[in-house]
Amino acid sequence: MLKYRLYHNPRCSKSRQTLELLRQHQIEPEIILYLDSPPSITELSDLLTKLASRASDLLRKGESIYKEKVKPYDLTEQDLLALMVEYPKLIERPIVVCGTRAVLGRPPENVLELIKPINGQS
Repeated sequence: MLKYRLYHNPRCSKSRQTLELLRQHQIEPEIILYLDSPPSITELSDLLTKLASRASDLLRKGESIYKEKVKPYDLTEQDLLALMVEYPKLIERPIVVCGTRAVLGRPPENVLELIKPINGQS
């Protein structure tokens, strides 16, 4: 059986909707409360590989910390990853991981991309 992980913020409506959508498909993911236990730089790099994204794609650009620590500067990928570890509120959510793939649950229906092959849907 495939294992799912959800990088989750229970205060976020999209994150809650994504969790509910997974549960509607009889999937109970491992829930990672990333604000309480931020992922390491290595974990973030792995997530970005699975998302086929860059660090800048995973930033919440509306956050005040983004405007203070990111926007005014020309930062490298490693700089951005370090900031996401230090300030996990910068990480866009929710992120659902299954095997070697991951999707951003914005909109929540994006998780269906991970579920479809398993449930045989097209």
